[in-house]
Amino acid sequence: MERVNLLVREMELAMDGSRPFEDKVFKLPYKVGVDLGTSNVVITVLDQEDRPVGGALEKAHVVRDGIVVEYVRAVTLLQEMKKRLERRLGTVLHEAATAIPPGISPGNVKVITNVVEAAGFRLIQVIDEPEAAAKVLRVRSGAVVDIGGGTTGISIIRNGEVAASADEPTGGVHMTLVISGNLNVDFATAEQLKHDPEQHRMLSPIVQPVIEKMANIAMSYIPQDIETVYLAGGSCCLQGIEKVFAKYTSLNVRKPDNPLLVTPIGIAMSAKGDGLCCPPKP
Repeated sequence: MERVNLLVREMELAMDGSRPFEDKVFKLPYKVGVDLGTSNVVITVLDQEDRPVGGALEKAHVVRDGIVVEYVRAVTLLQEMKKRLERRLGTVLHEAATAIPPGISPGNVKVITNVVEAAGFRLIQVIDEPEAAAKVLRVRSGAVVDIGGGTTGISIIRNGEVAASADEPTGGVHMTLVISGNLNVDFATAEQLKHDPEQHRMLSPIVQPVIEKMANIAMSYIPQDIETVYLAGGSCCLQGIEKVFAKYTSLNVRKPDNPLLVTPIGIAMSAKGDGLCCPPKP
């Protein structure tokens, strides 16, 4: 997990817009990942050796349970992020990969791909979200549980390959709703509390039933011979979630320091196009 944490930390630094872009003799062409999440829209850029080059993240609720609910807003936001990132990197980002929750309908997949293409990318790869996370985590055998804002995705990995995937509509939004109801605060305030590490100890007993439900969902898909669960996704940023999973499942549970960026980085890793991704600007 140390290698994963280092990679994610490098991406955090690369995404820091207050820092000047440092061209570290990256190996071109760049690989681009687009993650349209329930709570965040993320673009990640890697070089051909999977070294973080740059990225952008905006909080937005343009997707719900794997379904795009604000199409125009999603396209506009992604266009703005793309242009801002291109200016910073001094290059044009033509190609991109994206990810979907496992098992969503072909129609919903098409809408997600339309958003990416309408924003100005040529879409070259669509990958399941937990499969993208598994690329970063380098899982040879185990279960990857990707808990986003709206869904919990599970991929079973055997011999480094995805053997099965599933997705259920329970995620961070459900935690926020429980916090809102228990503390009698509005959704926005509950969301702020959830993202404040100083509040996690207080929130832990409130959201534990939701986490146990997520663990129960995961266990319903995990075969008995699987010994390790790898957590990813923004909702896993809640401190102590891995302990609840470990207690509930009796399995070895591993979580990187910043689970939010694991899947977006894995999406970029999967972007293998024809080399036209990022020609330098004239």
